[in-house]
Amino acid sequence: MQGRNRAVTIIALVIALLVVGLVIAALRFHHNADALWKIVSEQCIPGQQKTGNPAPCENVDIAQGYVTLKDRDGPLQYLLMPVAKISGIESPLVLNPRTPNFFFQSWQERHLMAEKRGAPVADSAISLAINSEYGRTQNQLHIHISCLRPDVRQQLNQLAPSLSEHWQPETLLNHPYLLRTLTVEQLAQQSVFIRLADEVPEAHAGMGKYGLSLAALPDGRLVLMAIERNWLKLNRGSGEEVQDHSCKIL
Repeated sequence: MQGRNRAVTIIALVIALLVVGLVIAALRFHHNADALWKIVSEQCIPGQQKTGNPAPCENVDIAQGYVTLKDRDGPLQYLLMPVAKISGIESPLVLNPRTPNFFFQSWQERHLMAEKRGAPVADSAISLAINSEYGRTQNQLHIHISCLRPDVRQQLNQLAPSLSEHWQPETLLNHPYLLRTLTVEQLAQQSVFIRLADEVPEAHAGMGKYGLSLAALPDGRLVLMAIERNWLKLNRGSGEEVQDHSCKIL
């Protein structure tokens, strides 16, 4: 009887994994996975180079290697993307020290939210996020610059005194995360992709499984949050889940 129950459980898990895989494949098929790259390479960069107009991008900085684009989802959400073709967090290029520090650049570009709103947006309301290879629909690396969920804001405020520069497990939104603090100077000095690969066991060999997000703490430090994909728990490694594009926090 126990053997039969175990077999049924295994079959159910296999079916669940297949369903999840099919859903993800369907999502990727439904969406044009190269849509963002086409915008960057066929509109923003040529427009900037030929006429000085980066539209539909907000900004094109060839020297620093990135563009910013207003996302259609949410009143204040922006995307920061490389000018080069980089698929996402799984790309070996993100671990190359010569690759631009996209998370730091994104933090520097958070002023776009206030400019769009026409009023200040406190750092406590802002978050950055990138999804895992399995939690995205676009195959051009893009970092979401958007609002933080109010409930995540409250939890991070409570956790802040116990957080340090050592990765520690915490649960956010019913998912297991690894959290560690950073100063703005540390964010500028080293890419968070390299930091994750160097500091979290097994991450270097499986970067595509991770999503990353970043937010400010009440004491001025930043907190880096890493979530790892887990098919059995229907967790696609979406760092974006800590964000609220409707910006209720404001």
